[in-house]
This record gives sequence, structure tokens and C-alpha cells, in this order.
Amino acid sequence: MGLISMFAFLQVYSIQAVLPVLVADFSASEVQAGMVVGATVMAIAIMSPFLGMLSDAVGRKSFIVGALFFLAIPTAFIAHSPNIGWMWVWRFMQGLSVPGITVVTIAYIGEEFDGRAVTELMSFYVSGSVFGGFMGRFLLGHLHELIGWRAGYYVMAAMTLIGALWVAKMLPSSRQFVANPKFRSAIQTLGEHLTNRYVVTACLLGACVLFSLVGCFTFINLHLAETPYELSTGALANIFTVYLIGVVITPLSTKLLRRFGSARTVRVAVIVSILGMLLTLVTPLWVVIIGLALMSSGVFVTQSATISYIAVNVKKGRSLASGLYYMGYYAGGTLGAWICGMAYARGQWSLTVWLLLFVQVLALLVAGFGMVKTKSRIS
Repeated sequence: MGLISMFAFLQVYSIQAVLPVLVADFSASEVQAGMVVGATVMAIAIMSPFLGMLSDAVGRKSFIVGALFFLAIPTAFIAHSPNIGWMWVWRFMQGLSVPGITVVTIAYIGEEFDGRAVTELMSFYVSGSVFGGFMGRFLLGHLHELIGWRAGYYVMAAMTLIGALWVAKMLPSSRQFVANPKFRSAIQTLGEHLTNRYVVTACLLGACVLFSLVGCFTFINLHLAETPYELSTGALANIFTVYLIGVVITPLSTKLLRRFGSARTVRVAVIVSILGMLLTLVTPLWVVIIGLALMSSGVFVTQSATISYIAVNVKKGRSLASGLYYMGYYAGGTLGAWICGMAYARGQWSLTVWLLLFVQVLALLVAGFGMVKTKSRIS
């Protein structure tokens, strides 16, 4: 589960490490640069519920493997982008395939396992996504310094192909999957989910989570590339090692979930994230790095708690429920790339931070008033 998630997220945010270079190469604005990041996120948001419905009718493993193979194609074509517009197109194409991995994998876990195993596997799934997000940024940042970002994307495409072959061989076929090919039934389930408190709360919280993560880690690169830091792409790639803290913290968060439940865990995690955001306003680089570590750790724990919350509490149409969650989650990321781009263009990093803090407070309110305490159900 962890490695499948890693391969899915290897490409989603890799471009953030070379964003300052792309701004210079293509003479792009901050908003255009942000939307290149947001293109993949937007496509994921659009496709998540539809691929969830299709997977409920067709199956799990074939979807996951096929989506990984497809993901390698636009990844390779990014290397040929003549301008920022074409790069947006290929980034959007990447996003079309990602839900076939993420949404379907969550449904697979919910069907094949139960009880504590679901919570534990979800934490490994989130850890894999964290590690994949780190590796994508880290590798492309250093590949740019060695061979340039265009050739670097060929390497990234080859890695995705290897991942597809590995998953095809190693992932066990579904044992508990029951096909539901009836469109009318899917529409009925969709209507039920849209009025389900668990699903709606998770979607809103997910939107706040990815808004914060995309907004922060996209535009901190532009901030740290400017005076007084003036970091290179390799140095910016190294900054993303703070993500590795999330790989460790997320599995440990299962203990918090079992003891305190999703609602309390999310509130504490969001407060930690807010403190981290405030630290990034301080000038010394080492303090900024600590702030990023706290901010990202809080976000990762929130994400793990939220997807566990929806997996435990939603029994019918799991894939569709996961798809709706990811639609909200990645819609928030798209807005984060766009609105934070406007905030950065107007008021640089300081205004961006205050915008992100506003969204974090919204997440606190959603967790406080929307989440039902689920301690007994997760333990």
C-alpha cells in the first residue's frame, strides 16, 4: 500500500522543486507557475468521483495498474513542453490518471481488511504518499542540476513504468470486491453520500488540508529563491526532506487515533500546523525549516485521520465516497495554487501565510463542529 501510494504521488508535486527555473525559462508569472502545479491537482479533483464509480463496476487491481502505466506517458511528454501552456496540458493529463490509483487503493483497503488493519494500512498509504511527494521534489530538483529538468522528466517517467510493472506482479487480486455496474444504483449512492455527514465533513476538511499544503510548498520555493536566501534548485529540493518527518509521524498517528478518535486528533494536528506556518515568517532559514516540518506534519496527521474516518464510517459505495473525498481534497489544492499565487504576487510570502492561516482556522472549525467522535469505532 505504501509503495503504490508513493508511485502515485511521485509526479504530482515534483514540479515545485524547479518552479523558480520555470518562471525564468518561460517568463511566467507567479499565478501561471502556481496553476502549472494546480493543473494536476485540478484533473485529480475532476476525475476522482467518476473513476470511483467506474471502479465500483469494473474492479480494483486492473484500474490501479492501468492508471500507473498511463501516468508515465504525459510525464515523458512534459520534457517536450515548448511553453508554460503546453506544460499545463501535460500536467493536467498526469492528473487524469492519479485517481485510478489513489481512490481505488483506498476502496481496496476498505474491502479487503477491517478493524485496526484499515487504520494501520491507511497510515502506511499516507506515509507512502508523503514519501512519494518528497521523492518527486527531491529527485527532480537534483536531476535538474545534473542533466536539466527536461531530461529529468524522462527519468521520472521510467520510474513510473517500473512501478506499474511491480504493482502488476505484487498486488494480490481482490477477494471481497462485488461489482456494482448499475448506473442508477451509483447515482442513488452518490445522492446518499452528498447528504452523509461523514462524507461532507471529510470533503471540507480535505479541501482545507490540501489548500494549505499546495499553497505553502509551492510558493515557499519562490520565497526561498529570492533574497536573502537565494537557494538553488538542489538546495530547494533538500528543503523537502522535512516531508520525511511525515513518513515517521503518520504511522505513529494511529495510536493517537485509537486513543482520542479522529475529531480530537485533527484539532491538535491543525493547531500544530498553524504554529508551523507562523514560524515561516521568521527570517533565519533554520527556523523556516522547523516551521515547514511542523506545518507538514500537522497536515499529514490530519489527512491520515480524515481518510481513516471516512473508511471506518462509510460502508456502502466506498470507492465513490473516496472519490468524493478526493474531489474536495484536490479542489482545495487547485484553489490553493491559484489564490495563493495571487496573494504572493500582491504581498509576497507574508500575505500568503496569512491567507493559509485563515484556511487552517476554517479547518479547525470544520473539525470542531462537523466531525463525529469515532474513538470506539477506530479502536
